[in-house]
Amino acid sequence: MSSPSAAPSPLPPLPDTLEQASALTPADWRAATAAEPVAAAEWMLHSARLGHADAQTILGQWLLNGHGLDRDPVGALAWFLKAAAQGHPMGINMAGRCFENGWGADADNFAAANWYRQAAHMGLDAGMYNYANLLATGQGVKQNPAEALQWYRKAAALGHAKSMTKIGFFYEDGRVVAQDTAAAFTWFEGGARGGDFRGQYNYASMLAARGQMDEALEWLRKVPLTATPGYKRLVGAQLLQSPHAAFQAVGQQMLDALPSAATP
Repeated sequence: MSSPSAAPSPLPPLPDTLEQASALTPADWRAATAAEPVAAAEWMLHSARLGHADAQTILGQWLLNGHGLDRDPVGALAWFLKAAAQGHPMGINMAGRCFENGWGADADNFAAANWYRQAAHMGLDAGMYNYANLLATGQGVKQNPAEALQWYRKAAALGHAKSMTKIGFFYEDGRVVAQDTAAAFTWFEGGARGGDFRGQYNYASMLAARGQMDEALEWLRKVPLTATPGYKRLVGAQLLQSPHAAFQAVGQQMLDALPSAATP
């Protein structure tokens, strides 16, 4: 018999002032984010209106996701911009995400790059990663793979798994740095162990090339747990071409689990 699911965390007392909101502990904020979604959203909206930048950023993310309230990308961007105006690194980064993806505003890679650059220089690993992505592809900023690699390295030094995977691609392709399969293997392993699904797939591929099939299969099975539908479609099709039946089975499972309208 399965045990009942855990009850949502009780909300902290509703703050009356910005000073009270600022005095909340990390445990209070964890409880607020883990509470029942509708009640948590009301609590977070109240705290955001008091001017608390963390609450504004969390509320913006919830408005993007429809967590506890209706999805509202325009409202999400407005709250991210309020947090950004207070110098909140994640609010700045998320403003960039909105402009890059056209959430709540027309897509604008130039604006996105400006926001990401600020977040990166403030030391936010996600900002470093997002800014590096635009530098690597030349979107919204002059293409500069060497500078992109520098930012990926800075983010990786902070434990950012996706950046580790990106560095692996540089070594695998011999881009900016000399081609080095061993270094690529090490960076893909770091990305994989950090939870990046692209790192997991590439690490598994290199393990398979080394003949370590059981370990490769173990990592392949982790990929669909966090991968996007588009990525599962891409690698699922690739795995179907594998000569190994176990790899083919993982690929088929990825494709079978896709929603009918999955997009890249």
